[in-house]
Amino acid sequence: MQDTITIVGNVATDPTQGRTANGTPVTNFRLASTHRRFDDATQTWVDVSTNWYSVAAFRQLAENAKASLRSGDSVIVTGRMKIRSWENNGKQGTSVDIDADAIGHDLRWGTAAYRRNPRSASGDQVRDQTVSGREGPEGRAMGAVDDGTRTGPDGEVDTAWAATDRGAPDFDDQFAAATASR
Repeated sequence: MQDTITIVGNVATDPTQGRTANGTPVTNFRLASTHRRFDDATQTWVDVSTNWYSVAAFRQLAENAKASLRSGDSVIVTGRMKIRSWENNGKQGTSVDIDADAIGHDLRWGTAAYRRNPRSASGDQVRDQTVSGREGPEGRAMGAVDDGTRTGPDGEVDTAWAATDRGAPDFDDQFAAATASR
């Protein structure tokens, strides 16, 4: 069973984009959610603790997230939470992963200019479109697809949580069926 959660936080790493083994775009980033409280003694807000999440977005959401998000952005992420244990080089830990259903900027802290993706005659969303004529890092048009794949030694996307999720039986088929009705 997977729980759906909504997290408000800050993008902690610049989003990276790759592709699953079947060519589906995936964008990954770390999300930091810091809890604060008001300290009556000092009359100031103090940071209490930070929770860290690994976020994965697939398909059109992946492409839009890559084009729109940068490290430090305040965002709201809704998706399916997965908690998993990991072990690497003798170290152990627990990771909290979110397969994002929706991602948006938190407008309490700034403004955003929304632009709908154009649709083709068949109704599919068109890729490689420039958003407002602006350019992002590396001089590429914002909204353009990053076609550079980043894969690990097994040919999968370079993030452990994405590789783990895709390794599940029929994961891509289940995901496609679940999102087809949206």
